[in-house]
Amino acid sequence: MGGNVAGVYAAYYPSDVCSLSLVCPAGLQYSTDNRFVQRLKELEDSAATQKIPLIPSTPEEMSEMLQLCSYVRFKVPQQILQGLVDVRIPHNSFYRKLFLEIVSEKSRYSLHENMDKIKVPTQIIWGKQDQVLDVSGADILAKSITNSQVEVLENCGHSVVMERPRKTAKLVVDFLASVHNPDNNKKLN
Repeated sequence: MGGNVAGVYAAYYPSDVCSLSLVCPAGLQYSTDNRFVQRLKELEDSAATQKIPLIPSTPEEMSEMLQLCSYVRFKVPQQILQGLVDVRIPHNSFYRKLFLEIVSEKSRYSLHENMDKIKVPTQIIWGKQDQVLDVSGADILAKSITNSQVEVLENCGHSVVMERPRKTAKLVVDFLASVHNPDNNKKLN
């Protein structure tokens, strides 16, 4: 959800932002809904907002979320899953409220509606096997943000930072160095 917020902020407050990195951001409109988005719409229609797949409240739901968000399948011990849930549960009502606001009718496509206003150098990173938000979103953004570059990571899902932490960090650091190096005033391709 952070990429959506950061992108819209960059569009509305360009003087506050000197560069932007978007990692699998929400807020785009696709020609067809993937399975995850279809599931969200079904939950919305049934008013079952307590069962949002990205807001787990049991170890089983946490395991399902990790499988949804990760391309690499790994077995997480029950104690770790319980610990992850225990840390999140006190914040779940806030996460749920924020999530429902971002996917609401008035906000659902906010990044899409404002992406052409983003003028700062922008890096777009996406996991090729993202099951949450389709990787075609990278091209949608690149076509509307003139000063952008796209990095699609192979064998990686929605949790780019978790699945490929070193690669993601290197991409961001290299991008920032290229954009903010005073000796390097070249345009991004």
